[in-house]
Amino acid sequence: MISTASPDLSRFLVTFPDFLLYFVCAVTMLMVFLIVYTRLTPQHEWKLIREGNGAAAISLGAAMVGFCLPLASAISNSQSLLDMLVWGGVALVVQWGAFLAARMLFPGLPKRIEADDKSAGAIAASVSLSIGILNAACLTY
Repeated sequence: MISTASPDLSRFLVTFPDFLLYFVCAVTMLMVFLIVYTRLTPQHEWKLIREGNGAAAISLGAAMVGFCLPLASAISNSQSLLDMLVWGGVALVVQWGAFLAARMLFPGLPKRIEADDKSAGAIAASVSLSIGILNAACLTY
């Protein structure tokens, strides 16, 4: 049977400002992540992507997802906006660490990404996503 009751808009009206605040902060953190991450990596992702470099797009795209997974977990589990922002900062540092680890495990990784080596982009992506998933799981409590 289909319910004909009207939806309770009062809950929406009460929670919408918090949604908006967290969403704007999360998108801002994503932008900050992209700026910081692309400045700290030796390759110039935006330039490479504009030139059609698939390896750079794969690597950066996965780093974004690898950052957003723990950020989403922080949003879901945070006690306050400040708590979410702190754990979002941790997620940024962890993703940067993941890239450094990938560079140590795979010497020449940035140059291979610059050369549009898809296998290099894929391994960088896999490291970013794996670390992001683990980071997100560690943020649940």
